[in-house]
Amino acid sequence: MAGVLRAERVWVETFTGLRMTQFSGLLKVVRERGGNGTLRGRPWSLPLAERVLIVAVYYRTNLTMRQLGPLFGVSSSTACRVIQRLGPLLALEPASRAADVVERLWIVDGTLVPVRDRNIGSSSRNYRFSANVQVIVDADTRLVIAAARPVPGTTADAHAWRASGLSERCQGVTVLGDGAYLNCGMVTPHRKRPHRPLLPGEEDDNAAHRKVRARVEHVIGRMKNYKILRDCRQRGDGLHHAVQAVAHMHNLALAS
Repeated sequence: MAGVLRAERVWVETFTGLRMTQFSGLLKVVRERGGNGTLRGRPWSLPLAERVLIVAVYYRTNLTMRQLGPLFGVSSSTACRVIQRLGPLLALEPASRAADVVERLWIVDGTLVPVRDRNIGSSSRNYRFSANVQVIVDADTRLVIAAARPVPGTTADAHAWRASGLSERCQGVTVLGDGAYLNCGMVTPHRKRPHRPLLPGEEDDNAAHRKVRARVEHVIGRMKNYKILRDCRQRGDGLHHAVQAVAHMHNLALAS
């Protein structure tokens, strides 16, 4: 029995990047959100834990359905149905507003995710069809607060931010952004005036701003360890569900 549990632990930690306790927390969330369904009709050939594992492994490795199915002893069509059914249930939990929210510091940045669906992507500066996803991160905890729905990769960060609706979640919170978010109600770096260098104090402010804002780049880099965010083959809302699930698993791995 101990050998079986050890094998399951190695499988989960190797293929999902989550410890068993963290994966158990993810499984609990999916179960509470109705992952087992109504339990009527033809039952699934796999228990809920293995179905959640299929989704987590898919987001982590970006294996095709033909590769993923044999790993779990199911057909590729079954693996696809599991991902379509449970993917939305792994979404990031809405962040609760803490009592000291006024003292919090959040950071926002956009990242490009290569996609195959040309309805949500466009040819952008990385020379691929990509989507722009806006991400908010807590500067202290490095937890993902929220992630917006993807927009075409040619969309400027400021426009993507205004269209995302995320600014409503940031009421009363100090938010940092880079120079692309001018006039968006954020703290942005000082800009050079024509033919005039920055003042010494402004240089120091920009250096401190860069040092803090780098944390959101680190978080996005960790999220892209989940290879689904390097080349998303899902269509429709598939990328949005993948980003939400990856943000949720990142938070679990960081907070537990």
